[in-house]
Amino acid sequence: MKRSAAIILFVIGSLLLLATEILRVYFIMPFPGSQQHDTVGLAWWIDHYRLPLRLLGLLLIAAPLVRFWRNGRIFGKVMLSFLIIFYGTIFYFFNYRFEADKMFYQPSTVRFADAAENKIADNKLVIGVVVNNEAKAYPIQIIGYHHQVRDSFGSTPVMITYCTVCRTGRVFSPMVEGKPENFRLVGMDHFNAMFEDATTGSWWQQATGAAVAGPLKTTQLLELPSAQLTLAEWLKLHPDSKILQPDTLYKKRYASLADYDDGKIGGSLEHRDSLSWKPKSWVVGVRSGDNTKAYDWDELISHPLIQDSIGSLPIVLLLADDTASFHVWSRVVAGKTLSFEPAKGELLNGDLTDLPTNSVWDKEGHCIAGPLQGQQLQPVQAYQEFWHSWSHFHPSTTVYKL
Repeated sequence: MKRSAAIILFVIGSLLLLATEILRVYFIMPFPGSQQHDTVGLAWWIDHYRLPLRLLGLLLIAAPLVRFWRNGRIFGKVMLSFLIIFYGTIFYFFNYRFEADKMFYQPSTVRFADAAENKIADNKLVIGVVVNNEAKAYPIQIIGYHHQVRDSFGSTPVMITYCTVCRTGRVFSPMVEGKPENFRLVGMDHFNAMFEDATTGSWWQQATGAAVAGPLKTTQLLELPSAQLTLAEWLKLHPDSKILQPDTLYKKRYASLADYDDGKIGGSLEHRDSLSWKPKSWVVGVRSGDNTKAYDWDELISHPLIQDSIGSLPIVLLLADDTASFHVWSRVVAGKTLSFEPAKGELLNGDLTDLPTNSVWDKEGHCIAGPLQGQQLQPVQAYQEFWHSWSHFHPSTTVYKL
């Protein structure tokens, strides 16, 4: 083999080995410039075929490596040794340190407590879920680190997920093609957490529940209704709720998210932008059928009662007195479309009255007096998340303006 040909093969093989290790992780982790483009399909292909790619790279460099080692001078052998060590370092970091499931582990125990025995502060945000008439609350500070927590309501399995970089809480049924599937955190796509299923190796977006790469691409997980609010507000609605408790093995990990709820956490990926309609601004995203709409959080703080429509569905958006919880309800009750106003003209710590019946409603959506007494406003699925996430995953969303 000529020296020039050996050099070319060695360079090509070396680049292939390095690209295989680096790019499959770079494209699905928050490295500079890695999340702005639609590269998830390429990343999945590299990851799926990494063993053949490595083998090809090794075959390309094998003969040149032997030739250079036998015939090279001491300086050349030192450089070859350096390159081998460099590749070994890259291999270690990109396979054992930079992969998502090597940074964020699943809880070793999933333990719940009732309100009397609970150790979670009542001002902490939770993702609340009701399945089979059983209510549970999952503190964001806990699931934000783990990214997913598997649980069950009786015989019904559920997958509670959260992405702190998108501020997206979603609850899914983990049933895929009729059987419960296991998932691991594999990285992110457009800054959103992404999971890999154990059976097919397909990759699934956390924000949408859609498979975006692999054999099951375009398959959709069933999303279950959920709500985000403080534990105190959740317990007003569901006083018998069970509350997920911290896993003591991850105490320090949870502590790093202590300021996450109010957006004051350090770091640009999770910190809230105080201005409106910026990538890291908070919005309330509301979905009804194929219709979506975004409401600026700062505007909600200024106007805690917003009445609007999503498509043909009249809704009311109400900020709770703690200014951290919110509710979105349908304004259609008993065939009537209601309009609400603060009882006695005072919204803070007060009730609501409706038109046309003049019934009185508390801030949990219960009618407590008047012709509609005993009725309950029906929730509409809504989320609080970063604007960059809602706008990307709902590109046709409309924007509410007063």
